[in-house]
Amino acid sequence: MKVHRVFLALVAFLSTAACNAAQVTEVRVEYVGEGTKVLFVGNSYLYFNDIPGIVQALADSAKGERLAVAVVAGADAALMDHWNEGTARRAIAAGGLKWVVLQQGPSSVEVNRDTLRLATKLFGDEIARANARVALFSAWPTAARRDDFPRAIESYTLAAADVNGLLLPVAAAWIAAWDATPTLELYADPLHPSLEGAYLSALVVYAQLLDKSPAGLPASLRLRSGRTLAIDPATAILLQQAAATATGRQ
Repeated sequence: MKVHRVFLALVAFLSTAACNAAQVTEVRVEYVGEGTKVLFVGNSYLYFNDIPGIVQALADSAKGERLAVAVVAGADAALMDHWNEGTARRAIAAGGLKWVVLQQGPSSVEVNRDTLRLATKLFGDEIARANARVALFSAWPTAARRDDFPRAIESYTLAAADVNGLLLPVAAAWIAAWDATPTLELYADPLHPSLEGAYLSALVVYAQLLDKSPAGLPASLRLRSGRTLAIDPATAILLQQAAATATGRQ
């Protein structure tokens, strides 16, 4: 997908970094599609199964508001890495955005929570100056640390409140889906989302950013990349209900 042009240039980290933090190479951020501009800033949580592309396809399918999407993401990149590297900041300063979606790991550990909140505040000031809004993508913990879900959710809730931003309750939607069907395979591996996990995450982002119910959206989608995403129809209904429960948009 064209959105991934940014990602493909970002996955090479600089070997001469002055510290041990991950860094990403400078590239020009390009938007795919026409409509309301949304910039996603994060890591492989976003691009592993193309959550931004699925969000865009959901908007296309609803025949309502169109989204122009760009992604600045690097493997293992935290928000402070993006802040220090500067590509996302330059994209924000260029203006014309409505939403900037910020995402890093689950941030359930205290030090990671602190850096999440600090980076969110730094980006929040830049985003406000660009007359855009902050949205916090509440990331899920690894499969081996499912007990960390409450703290991870709390971390993103606090970060969103710090900047009067919009919480995207993705992790809460995963819990809601498991409450309904505990055997759902939302992980593709110990960290990344399966197609069902990515679809559920995208439903939450769609519902929150566009202020719409996720109920009734298609189970099969054609992404701008040309890829087709197909979810079992019964599973799609269950995931839509989980997203509706988490967002309060029935």
